[in-house]
Amino acid sequence: QLQLVESGGGPVLPGGSLRLACAASGFTEDFYTISWFRQAPGKEREGVSCITVSNISSQATTVIADSVKGRFSISRNNAKNTVYLQMDSLKPEDTAVYFCAADPLVLCQEGWNQVPYNNWGQGTQVTVSS
Repeated sequence: QLQLVESGGGPVLPGGSLRLACAASGFTEDFYTISWFRQAPGKEREGVSCITVSNISSQATTVIADSVKGRFSISRNNAKNTVYLQMDSLKPEDTAVYFCAADPLVLCQEGWNQVPYNNWGQGTQVTVSS
């Protein structure tokens, strides 16, 4: 079974940067979409970004949510089985628990953040505050 472990969260000043990592293990399929979601206290879970991970193609499809476009980016290191979320120009409203999720049946395209994922990490807290 696929296991996901997030890391890289912590406190940061407004305007600062963090890079979150999602380390995956136990792949059983040739293709996955790995996505980042976040949830702030009292708010609904929000999709942040997704990327495709494939043993078949080296090309990756990515999507960045409009709410973080221009500030966040997503990438992958296939050799390390890790997906990264680079977060720059952080704002207090970015404060949330960030989760990574993966599913072989989800496509990184319109609707990626509105379908169920079978595999979730435990989350990592990001706190943006002065």
